[in-house]
Amino acid sequence: MSAFEGLYFQTDDDLSLYVRDYSGPSVSAPVVMCLHGLTRNSRDFQDLAPDLAAHFRVLVPEQRGRGLSQYDNDSSRYTIIHYVHDMHCLLKSLEVERVGVIGTSMGGLITFALNALYPGLISRAVINDIGPEIGTAGLERIKSYVGSAGPFDNWESATAYIKSMTAEIFPLWDDEQWAYFARQSYVERKGKIVIDYDPRIVEPLKEEGADTDSDTLWSMFDALETVPTLIVRGDRTDLLSEDCVAKMCQRRKQCTVLSVPDVGHAPMLNEPGVSSAIQSFLTD
Repeated sequence: MSAFEGLYFQTDDDLSLYVRDYSGPSVSAPVVMCLHGLTRNSRDFQDLAPDLAAHFRVLVPEQRGRGLSQYDNDSSRYTIIHYVHDMHCLLKSLEVERVGVIGTSMGGLITFALNALYPGLISRAVINDIGPEIGTAGLERIKSYVGSAGPFDNWESATAYIKSMTAEIFPLWDDEQWAYFARQSYVERKGKIVIDYDPRIVEPLKEEGADTDSDTLWSMFDALETVPTLIVRGDRTDLLSEDCVAKMCQRRKQCTVLSVPDVGHAPMLNEPGVSSAIQSFLTD
């Protein structure tokens, strides 16, 4: 596994956020930034990032309220617009003027908005299992479980729970993969296994239309018109329909689709052939 340096940077509203920085092959290497989903953290990319680091400097930030990043006292700031400004602060602090972005789920929405607000910043985009039309069933499923897990007495219990909640998403996983996923999802604190995010991150999502308005998302997606885009879709997903993917590709020329078999929302990007496909796309 390629080594990374753990860094902290300050946001415009004085939060301290964490980022894994994989240095890449040289100081002049192009930069790729990986953005996780709603309840996720930088560990989601701990398989993909080392592969990418053979060619790129790879930045894997944790959004406010997740992982090692500071929690926000005001839960109303757990929104896409705040995450976008945070990511811009990160890139400014490291003097990065051009970046490829890989965004999973919420990270994909951040990618849409980052490009719309800062045209020319994103060189290429990998959008993982999200689109301008978000599946209602999938969104409600996510809202229903945020903040509800644990605490657990041990890792075995945590693993059993997360498997019970997501077995339909990853139907082919073995026990080792479930244990690995549990450690990507939870953290040990004070002798208990707990969620690795602020449970209040879901509160702004409960506001009608917040961050999920289809017209707004289509407008932001259309701003990616000149940015080569790879859309990754799990073929069991309940968040990104085949119809939405077809519409996305109809609206633009530089659009490629990668379907990941036997996976729901969202592919972990460590599935067979996925890492190499992403690397090929980013280096094309």
